[in-house]
Amino acid sequence: MNNSVSNTARLLGAGLRALLVLTLVTGAIYPLVVTGIAQGLFNDKANGSEIKADGKVVGSSLIGQAYNLPLKKGEETPAPDLKWFQGRPQNGLGTNSVNTQYKLILSGATNRSGDNEELIQWVKDAKAAVVKDNSTPDYKVKPSEVPADAVTSSGSGLDPAISPQYADIQVHRVAEKNGLPVAQVRKLVDEHTEGRTLGFMGEPRVNVLELNIALKDLVAKS
Repeated sequence: MNNSVSNTARLLGAGLRALLVLTLVTGAIYPLVVTGIAQGLFNDKANGSEIKADGKVVGSSLIGQAYNLPLKKGEETPAPDLKWFQGRPQNGLGTNSVNTQYKLILSGATNRSGDNEELIQWVKDAKAAVVKDNSTPDYKVKPSEVPADAVTSSGSGLDPAISPQYADIQVHRVAEKNGLPVAQVRKLVDEHTEGRTLGFMGEPRVNVLELNIALKDLVAKS
């Protein structure tokens, strides 16, 4: 009986010691080491890939933002603020997919098939809006020039980047709305166009937030 109690006590003691050691190693030492390495080697990425403007964090390079006018009374979907470059439309999730807010709580795809009638109508409406919004008195957007990313959302609905083609058809509108030369705005797009990762992965892209920050600075200087 005494041996049985003694063995049980020893096992409990060994288990408790193992629990305390593993808690210290996996719950404190390991996280601190990994955090230290991440902060030392990848400080920007470890902190959420933050983007700063005027000394303040204004977003992340990994998450898109909406550039809309204030929501008016009776409106369900805010109108885009056309002085800024616009990102990809967020998925509709039961509403008009054009110009919806980038809301983290609504992240996700539409999960509709390519022949879904509602999705097809969303794409048609989005294309018509892109053509209308980006046409100016001296520049007319053709429906055939509208790229796929201008009328469809990404899988998450929060894509921070657009294709150079979509950025390019917005240049004339942005230049007109901000009183800037077209060549100056196009140069801005070229400067913020990133190539394929490692030269072969992904597609060329333009981060919309970074581009709009640069646009804001250009307008302030003009």
